[in-house]
Amino acid sequence: MRGFALADAPKLVDTIAQLVREAPFRHMTTPGGFRMSVAMTNCGSTGWVTDRTGYRYDACDPTTGTRWPAMPAVLSQLAARAAAQGGFADFRPDACLINRYEPGARLSLHQDKDERDRDAPVVSVSLGLPAVFVFGGARREDRTRPVPLAHGDVVVWGGESRLWYHGVRPLKEGEHPVLGRQRINLTFRKALS
Repeated sequence: MRGFALADAPKLVDTIAQLVREAPFRHMTTPGGFRMSVAMTNCGSTGWVTDRTGYRYDACDPTTGTRWPAMPAVLSQLAARAAAQGGFADFRPDACLINRYEPGARLSLHQDKDERDRDAPVVSVSLGLPAVFVFGGARREDRTRPVPLAHGDVVVWGGESRLWYHGVRPLKEGEHPVLGRQRINLTFRKALS
């Protein structure tokens, strides 16, 4: 949905800055011991984390031991509106992953399968530098298609495509007038049943 979040973007940027003061960005480590190139944090009643013990959702920030910041209404309302526009009424996310991409950062092909509630869609909001999202199929080796994303664009997927492989190509150098040399991605999910 091209430009779906543009009207909300200034408030989203301010809200993200407040959340990051409470729960700063960090580069998590995969179970295989690799440092993720994407820095991340979370808000909501649960947050996605990874370390040597695996991928999971946790109510507490493993860095501080405190609960993740609550999800502000401006975020949950945007996610619900986008999901409804995408054909998924009554979406109530309990997790918002906040990812920061700097030039060179990427996200390899993966499935979002750590959520207990897989009937709910995934809602992804792009802010800052443009990126190329790649969307594949049910198998990692399925052909992918590139989807260019700009500031304010939103992607919603669910139903048959809920577990399809997807990722983000390495972020190119650039300077966004509001966010500088970065892309912020908000990914909303219903993680718990």
